[in-house]
Amino acid sequence: MTASPLVDASGTRQVPDKDVRTVITSSLIGTTVEWYDFFLYSTAAGLVFDKLFFPTDNPTVSTVLAFATFFVGFVARPLGGVLFGHIGDRIGRKRTLVTTMLLMGVATALMGALPTYEDIGLLAPLLLVLLRVVQGLAIGGEWAGAVLMAVEYAPNGKQARYGAWPQVGLALGLGLGTGLFALLGNVLSDEQFLGYGWRIAFGLSIVLVFIGLVIRLRVAETPAFEQMRAARQTSRAPFLDLFRDRTSRRNTLLGLLSRWAEGAAFNTWAVFFLAYATTTLDLPRTDVLVAVMVASVVLAVLIPVFGRLADRWTPRRTYAVGAALFAASVFPAFLAFQTRNPLLIGIVIVLVLGVVHAVLYAPQGTLYAQLAPVQLRYTGMSFVYQFSGIYASGLTPMGHHRAPGRGRFALVGLRVPRGRRSHRRGRDPGVAPARSALRAQRLLSRQAGAAVVQPNTGRAPLIAWSPTERDL
Repeated sequence: MTASPLVDASGTRQVPDKDVRTVITSSLIGTTVEWYDFFLYSTAAGLVFDKLFFPTDNPTVSTVLAFATFFVGFVARPLGGVLFGHIGDRIGRKRTLVTTMLLMGVATALMGALPTYEDIGLLAPLLLVLLRVVQGLAIGGEWAGAVLMAVEYAPNGKQARYGAWPQVGLALGLGLGTGLFALLGNVLSDEQFLGYGWRIAFGLSIVLVFIGLVIRLRVAETPAFEQMRAARQTSRAPFLDLFRDRTSRRNTLLGLLSRWAEGAAFNTWAVFFLAYATTTLDLPRTDVLVAVMVASVVLAVLIPVFGRLADRWTPRRTYAVGAALFAASVFPAFLAFQTRNPLLIGIVIVLVLGVVHAVLYAPQGTLYAQLAPVQLRYTGMSFVYQFSGIYASGLTPMGHHRAPGRGRFALVGLRVPRGRRSHRRGRDPGVAPARSALRAQRLLSRQAGAAVVQPNTGRAPLIAWSPTERDL
């Protein structure tokens, strides 16, 4: 049965609370499944793929090659964002999300069935890269649609807290992936884990996708999209119109800049840290995975909390606070890593990934939903989030990776000797992403224009957009 809005005598759309909860559940489970699939690859890249698909005499080279294919997924994401953004703005959010979930599930399951380099030679990494591209295309269209389903169904004054729930899917997906890898690594020997254990985690994707599809098919199209389609305001070329409109073009460029901090932060703590801790710091793999899993649980709990706060502070201000906290936490975190104390490192990861990142990530979806009008919103959100992923997320693990033979690690272009700080004041590339994001937030605050919510007697008012958008 499909959840559908009611229409009262005045023609106002009314969405029952039960249907809104179904929408939120659908968005949450959908993003959880998608991010589980996507981050399984990042976890495997640092622990498995370097050994099975990119074997070399130099472990550092193997790891860099594995992370290079991780980067390929981020290159494919903008293409998926533009492609599925076009479909989502013209045909609808729901149909697009069903397609992206199927693509992601099939690609991930096939990864778990791939023969290794030892079995079929160069064909193995080539097939892995091809499936990674499919993953990138799918996630490129998933995130914006899931957030829009929540935000465009949200009651007046609760857009940020509703928009935060799909963001929880990232934390749950990361926690499921790292938690399952930790469990398999704990109950299996290294030979068994490399032989077939990691494949179990990838094969589980089919079950999760089935559950997600059952729930997602019960959800109706968003009221905002149906109203736009009924008014015949659909854009024929959303991506082109996004840059033809001066306000949308400016907001898009500022959104691309603001994304740098969040993307660099997450991939530093959740992706690069896994390889850095198990290789450079030589910490036990299970301990590292458990630390990230605990941090992801804390992240999942705090995202809705900061989503509620974002309705009070505005998404822009909340995001700016998160960027400032990230800038302040970078050097203390990496200096703590040099102690090689597993307990201290675990606490630090919980703080920077579980707490600080929640401040950044909770308001992000709602903030980006305010950057473009409804007929361009899916395309605009997808492009900002996915294109920025190339430099903000995909290159982060490669840029951080330990420089061989020098006894030090790279931190967003900055090399810091182990155990002591070595950089010139005022020229700290390590916090450049956060500083750039803060500048973008200041520009956004001056931007004329904010989302204006139409008066609506129903439970889920539609978002209208005026030429002035104060909340940006």
